[in-house]
Amino acid sequence: MTVLGITGSTGRIGGLIARHLDTAGIPARLLVRERSRAPKLFLAKVGVCSYDDAEASRKALDGVEVLFMASDHESPDRVDEHRAFIGAAAAAGVRHVIYLSFIGASARSVFTLARDHAATEEYIRNSAMTWTFLRDNLCSEMFPHFADSEGVIRGPAGPGRVAPVSQIDVAAVAATILRDPQTHSHSTYDLTGPEALTLTEIAAILTRVTGKPYTFVNETLAEARASRAHYGAPDWQVDAWISTYTAIRDGELNAVSSDIGRLLGRPALGFAQALAPR
Repeated sequence: MTVLGITGSTGRIGGLIARHLDTAGIPARLLVRERSRAPKLFLAKVGVCSYDDAEASRKALDGVEVLFMASDHESPDRVDEHRAFIGAAAAAGVRHVIYLSFIGASARSVFTLARDHAATEEYIRNSAMTWTFLRDNLCSEMFPHFADSEGVIRGPAGPGRVAPVSQIDVAAVAATILRDPQTHSHSTYDLTGPEALTLTEIAAILTRVTGKPYTFVNETLAEARASRAHYGAPDWQVDAWISTYTAIRDGELNAVSSDIGRLLGRPALGFAQALAPR
C-alpha cells in the first residue's frame, strides 16, 4: 500500500483529511510540530517535524510516497520554509506532492499571500516530484472571523464578489486524490463554492444562519489601514489582510469552478450550507 503523509492534521482541513482516510481504512503518517496535538486515529502514525527544520522533516518523511502539503503559518519567511520542506520531501524519496495552494496563485496576485503560493508551486514544479495543486478560494467557515465583535465586516472590497468554498469540500477533494493520486498527476484544480457573493450578501447570509446581525462596511485603503492599526501588526501582515478585500474588489476571487462537483460527484456546498451546524 502506498504510504501517505498528511501535514496540517492539527488544523481543520488536514484533520478532516486524516479522518476521511482513517474511516476508509487507509493508514497515514501525520506530520505535526507537537506529537500531543496529533489527532488520535486508529490507523494513523505520527511524525514530528516543522517546515523550517529540513533534517527533522527528512526523517519524518522517510518512506512517505505521496504527501499532502498544507501551507505553513503566515509569516515573512513562509516561502523559504516551504522550500526547505519540499527539499526535504524530495530527499526523503517522496514521489508526489499534493499542495493546498490558492485560487489564481500568481506572482502578480493582488492578494499578497497568493504570491507565496505561486512561488511554492513553482518550486514544486521544478523538483523531481509529481504534483497536484488544489487551489481553494477563501473558506466559507472563516468569514464569521472577518467580522469585529459587533458583526461588522469592513474592508475595501466594494461590490466585488467572492466564491467561498467549504473546508469540508476541500478536505473531501484532497482525500479523494490521496486515494488515487496517479489519476491526478500534474493537475491543477480550482476549488470554489457554487456561487459568487458580495460581502453584503455574505453578511446577510451570516445573519440568517447564525441569528446574529452582520453587516459589511466598505472602506477606502486609508480607512482600512487605520481601522487595523490597533492590532499593532507588522506591515506585511496588514497588507495581506487588506489585500484580501482588494482581491475581491478587483475580481480575482469571483470565478466559480465546477471542479469540486466533478471530483466528488456531488455539488459543492453553498455558503449557507457550509455554515450550518453539524
